[in-house]
Amino acid sequence: MNILVQGCFQRVCLRSLKLVHCCKSLLSLIINFLFFQHTFSSFLKQKSLKTSPTKPRGIMAVSLREVDPVFHGAGQKDGLEIWRIEKLQAVPVPRESHGRFFIGDSYVILKTTALKNGSFRHDIHYWLGKDTSQDEAGTAAIKTVELDAALGGRAVQYREVQGNETEKFLSYFKPCIIPEEGGVASGFRHAEVNEREHVTRLFVCRGKHTVHVKEVLFARSSLNHDDIFILDTKSKIFQFNGSNSSIQERAKALEVVQYLKDTNHEGKCDVGAVEDGKLMADADAGEFWGLLGGFAPLPRKTFSEINGKDPAFSSKLICINKGQIVPVDCDVLTRELLDSTKCYLLDCGSEIYVWMGRETLLEERKRAGSAAEELLREGNRSKSHVIRLMEGFETVIFRSKFSKWPKKADAIVSDESRGKVTALLKRQGLNVKGLAKAAPVKEEPQPQIDCTGNLQVWRVNGSEKAFLSFSEQCKFYSGDCYIFQYSYPGDDGEECLIGTWFGKKSVQEERTTAISFSSKMIESLKFQAVMVRLYEGKEPAEFFSIFQNLVIFKGGVSTGYKKFVSENSIEDDTYSENGVALFRIQGSGPENMQAIQVDTVTTSLNSSYCYLLHDGDTVFTWIGNLSSSMDQELAERQLDVIKPNLQSRMLKEGSEYDQFWKLIGVKSEYPSQKIAKDQESDPHLFSCTFSKGVLKVGEIFNFTQDDLMTEDVFILDCHSCVFVWVGQHVDTKMRAQALSIGEKFLELDILMENSSQEMPVYIITEGSEPQFFTRFFIWDSAKSAMHGNSFERRLSIVKDGVKPKIDKPKRRPTASSHTGRSSVPDKSQRTRSMSFSPDRVRVRGRSPAFNALAANFENPNARNLSTPPPALRKPSPKPISPESAKPPPRAASIAAISASFERPRPTLIPKSIKASHDANKPQLEASKPRPEVNGKESTPAKDSPTLTPMIQEDVKEGQAEDEKGLAVYPYERLRTSSTNPVTDIDVTRRETYLSVAEFRERFGMAKEAFAKLPKWKQNRLKIALQLF
Repeated sequence: MNILVQGCFQRVCLRSLKLVHCCKSLLSLIINFLFFQHTFSSFLKQKSLKTSPTKPRGIMAVSLREVDPVFHGAGQKDGLEIWRIEKLQAVPVPRESHGRFFIGDSYVILKTTALKNGSFRHDIHYWLGKDTSQDEAGTAAIKTVELDAALGGRAVQYREVQGNETEKFLSYFKPCIIPEEGGVASGFRHAEVNEREHVTRLFVCRGKHTVHVKEVLFARSSLNHDDIFILDTKSKIFQFNGSNSSIQERAKALEVVQYLKDTNHEGKCDVGAVEDGKLMADADAGEFWGLLGGFAPLPRKTFSEINGKDPAFSSKLICINKGQIVPVDCDVLTRELLDSTKCYLLDCGSEIYVWMGRETLLEERKRAGSAAEELLREGNRSKSHVIRLMEGFETVIFRSKFSKWPKKADAIVSDESRGKVTALLKRQGLNVKGLAKAAPVKEEPQPQIDCTGNLQVWRVNGSEKAFLSFSEQCKFYSGDCYIFQYSYPGDDGEECLIGTWFGKKSVQEERTTAISFSSKMIESLKFQAVMVRLYEGKEPAEFFSIFQNLVIFKGGVSTGYKKFVSENSIEDDTYSENGVALFRIQGSGPENMQAIQVDTVTTSLNSSYCYLLHDGDTVFTWIGNLSSSMDQELAERQLDVIKPNLQSRMLKEGSEYDQFWKLIGVKSEYPSQKIAKDQESDPHLFSCTFSKGVLKVGEIFNFTQDDLMTEDVFILDCHSCVFVWVGQHVDTKMRAQALSIGEKFLELDILMENSSQEMPVYIITEGSEPQFFTRFFIWDSAKSAMHGNSFERRLSIVKDGVKPKIDKPKRRPTASSHTGRSSVPDKSQRTRSMSFSPDRVRVRGRSPAFNALAANFENPNARNLSTPPPALRKPSPKPISPESAKPPPRAASIAAISASFERPRPTLIPKSIKASHDANKPQLEASKPRPEVNGKESTPAKDSPTLTPMIQEDVKEGQAEDEKGLAVYPYERLRTSSTNPVTDIDVTRRETYLSVAEFRERFGMAKEAFAKLPKWKQNRLKIALQLF
C-alpha cells in the first residue's frame, strides 16, 4: 500500500513540475513577444525617418495589426474569393453567390492563379455599385490595400466601377454580370434587396471578346444601329442586332441570351433573332416590334458615345511623399524616376496607376490610393480605372509606358520580402499556412506527335528543292534550309505537319525559298495542314519526336551556301568524315536523340554531356562527370551512325589521353550546367488585327475555346513557342499573312519577356488543330467543324440546344507510297511507337529514324533489326463499299502533293515476303500501295517453306527467339555483301540461320548469350559482321 501511495505521489509531483515548466515557457514567450513588438515598432519608426535610396531593398514596412483578420489565409488556392462591405466590414460571400452583385454595395474580389512555376499570382479588384455610399467605397479601397499586405505585397489592385469594368474582371464571371437592385444595410445607407417576379427587361450588350451588359429603359428609343439589345420577356428572349454591329459581337451576345435562358427560365423558353432593317420580314421581328409599340426609325449614336475613350492624353508622373502631391518634371519616363521609399501616380487619362515602393508604410499606400480617387473626382472622370501596383510586380502595360525598364530585375527581392512578411505574421499568431509559396503545380508531360507517320524531307538548293533519300533525311547541315512534310495518325484521322528548318548559317535567299515552297504545299492541301517555322537551336519537342535521331553537321552543301562562302571569302567548315570533328550528344532516349557538331575547342565541352571526337578513323567518346547512363548509351548509338564499324576509346572526364587534347586544343575552363532551353510558361491568348504592316493585339483573359472566333486571327503565346490560329472565315489576304503576323508579334515582344525572334511559329487553320495546340483548352473538335459564321453556329446551339452539322467529313488516314515509316499503322504498331502518352512502355531498340541513318551501311534488300520484324498474318479480304472506293477530299490532297514531290524508291521488302496473295485479292485491294517496310502487316508467300508462320514482333531482351524450322546456311552466303546470297530467308534475322558452331565462331558467344544483349549491341555486332 505504501509503495502504491508513493508512486501516485511521484506522478503528481512530476506533472506539477511539468505544469510549472510550461507556465515559465509561456511567460517567457509573452515577454519575448512584447519585446519583439516594441523592437519592431521602433525599427519601423526608424526606417520611416530614413529616405536614403541606399537602404536594403525588399523591406515590407507594414503595421500588421492593421490587417483585417478576415483576410488571414486568403489566396492559398487557385480560384475566386469575394468579400462584401457590410457595416464597413469585409464579410465573405458564399461561393454559390459569386457573380451576383448589387448596385447598392461594394465588394472586394481576389483572383488567385496557380502558375506553372509553382507560385501564385494575385489580382485584387474592388467593385463599386452605382448606388453604393461614399463610405462603403472608401472602405473597399482600404480593405484592398490590407488584403494586399496580407498577401505579401504581390497583388495588382484594380478599381472597378459598375458599367465600366475591366475585361480581366469580367472574364472571371463569363459570360457576363448583371447587377441587381438593392444592397445590404450599412451605417450610412440602407437598401432592400428587391425580390420580384419576372418582368420584361431590355439590356444593351457591348464587346467583342468580353460582354458589358447594362439594363436600359424598356422603350423603342433605347435602341440604336450600333449595339446589340436583348429583350427578356416571360416566354421568349429576343436578340436585336444593330446593323453596324459585328458578327463577333452578335455571337458573344448570344452567350448572354443563353445565360438568361438558363438563369431566368430554367432553360425552357423560345429564342428569336431580329436583324436591324428587316422590319416585319419574319415572325420574330414582328413579335419584337409589337412589344415595343411598333416599328420606328432608330437614332444614331453621338460622336462621344462612339468614341468611348478620352482623346490623346499626355502621361503625367506625380509623387506622393508624406501626403504631399508633387508633380515630377521629366521629358521621358524611366525606371530610375521611381524611388522605393515613395508612392507615385501615373496619370494616363483612361487609367491612373498607383505605384507603391517596397519600403513604403501601409498608411502611405492608403493615402496614395485616396489621392488617385480624389484626382478622378476633381476631373469628373468616373470611367477611368485605378490600378495599384507594388514595386517588383508591375504589369506589362505599366512597364510599356516607360522608355527603359529592366528585365525582371526584382523577382528575387519580392520572394525574399514575401518570406519576411510570412515570418512576421507567424510570430504574431496569424494563420499563414501556404502563404509563402504555392504547392508546385504538377508539370504535365509534353505531348508529342505519333512517331509512326510518314516523313519526307527536301533540302533547299538555290531556288529549287531536292528530295532527300531515306538514309539522308535525318542529316542536316547548319548552312542549309530544309522542308519537311510529316503525315501521322491523329484523333480524327490523318494529320499533316509541314515545316521549314533554318540552319544557323543558312542564307536569307534560301530561307525565303523554303517559306515559299512550304506555303504552296499548305495551299495545295487546302490549308488543312499545320505549318511551322523553325530555327536551329530552337526546335520544339515535336520536331525531335518526328526525326527521332538527328545529326546536325557544320557547314552546308547547298548552292546558296557555297555561293555565299565563296563571295564573302569565308572559310568553308563543312563536315568531312576524314577530318577532325566534335559532336555533342543530347536527347532523352533512343527515340529523341541528337548529335550536334560543335567547334573543336575545349570550351565546347560540358560536364553534363557526352561527346564524340574523331580524327579520320580515330574515335574518342568523352563522358562528362555529370552525364547519365542514358547519355552514354545515346553516345554509343550515335557512334553507329557517325562512324559505323569503328571502335571508340572511352574517356572519362579528367582522365583524357594527350592525343585527345592535341586534337581539341589546350585544356581550359568549360561549363558544367546543361544548356538551358526556353521553358513553357502560362499561355496568353491575343486577338489581333494586321493592316499595312501594323499589328495591334489585345489579350483575352481566362480564355476558352469559345473565344476563338472563325472570322478572326488569334495568337497563343506560351513562351517556348507561338501559335497563330486562323479562322475558316478569315479573308484570303489575311490568311496569307499569318506567318508575318507571328513574326511581327515576336518582334514587338508584347509580354516584354525578351523573347527570341527565332522562337518556333506554328500556323494553324481552324478545323486542323493538333493535339499540342488543343491541350491548352478544354477542346471539342466538333465546334471547330461547324457550319456558318460565329453567330450562326451559336444561334443554332441556343435555339435548338444541339450542335450544328459539321462542314466536312471525318478525316481519314491515307495510304502513302513513300518508303519511310508507315502512315497507316495498325494498332499494334501504334502501341509500340506512339510517344505522346507518358504511360506507354517503350520498346528498347533503335528508333525508325535511326534506321534511316544506318541504311547506307546495309544491303538495300535488308531490313533493320532495330525495328521489330513484322508479324506475318494471312490477309483477310476486305469488303468493297462505295464509300471506301472514294478517298476523302483531304486524303486525296495529301496523296496528290506527296506524289508530286516524291521520287521512285527501291522497295525494302524482302523477296520472300513480296510473293503474296495479290492475285487472290479483289482488284481494288491489290491496286493499293503496299505497306512500308516498318509496317506491321506483310503478306507471306504460300510457297516459302523456310518462313515461320508467325514471327514474334517484340522479342524481349534475354529471351532467345524460336528457331524451329529454320534452315542452316554458311556465313559467306548470309552476309550482305555475298556474291551468292540466300534469297528465301528473313533478312532481318540473318544470324539465326548460322549453325551453332559457326555462330559461336563469328560472334564469340552462344546464341543464348547473344539474345540477352540489348538490341543496340546486337545490331552493332551484326553490322561489324555484315549481317545487319
